[in-house]
Amino acid sequence: MKDGQKIVFHGEGDQEPDLEPGDVIIVLDQKDHGVFQRRGHDLVTKMRIQLSEALCGFKKTIETLDNRVLVISSRPGEVIKHGDLKCIYNEGMPIYKSPMDRGSLIIQFLVQFPEQHWLPREKLNMLEALLPPREDVMITDEMDQVDLEDFDPSEQTYRNSGGEAYEEDEDGPRTGVQCQTS
Repeated sequence: MKDGQKIVFHGEGDQEPDLEPGDVIIVLDQKDHGVFQRRGHDLVTKMRIQLSEALCGFKKTIETLDNRVLVISSRPGEVIKHGDLKCIYNEGMPIYKSPMDRGSLIIQFLVQFPEQHWLPREKLNMLEALLPPREDVMITDEMDQVDLEDFDPSEQTYRNSGGEAYEEDEDGPRTGVQCQTS
């Protein structure tokens, strides 16, 4: 049954002489679970896997709500990307009034990348030789080469934070490209 669904016991309320008994109504209040989230009849969970497992395959276990252990694995050569969703049919929640049928167990994969400098520099060429080739970029003199820096959204990153994005110049408003009208 789902959150908020009601179970009604007709005529099972307070019983007194010369009065018709009322109903007992139970309203289900679903508790959050530490591993699974319910979406209709489906259960959703997240699973962390290492980059090597995402590229080369894995075997993992999942304990179900009814305390069974499922062994899942990826097929050799199958690449699991960060955020990919896979499912196991008939391992979700039982369907109301059809207890032999169940929803799906949906797994969202979270691929964990290695820490910085996990591989010595001299071995990077060996790793690169195993991976698909990277795209070549033609660099010309007109291009500016810049460095990437770590970004922290909590830090102030705008140099002119006090000003408007499109300030007016002292000489008046800017004139620039205008939309063509027919």
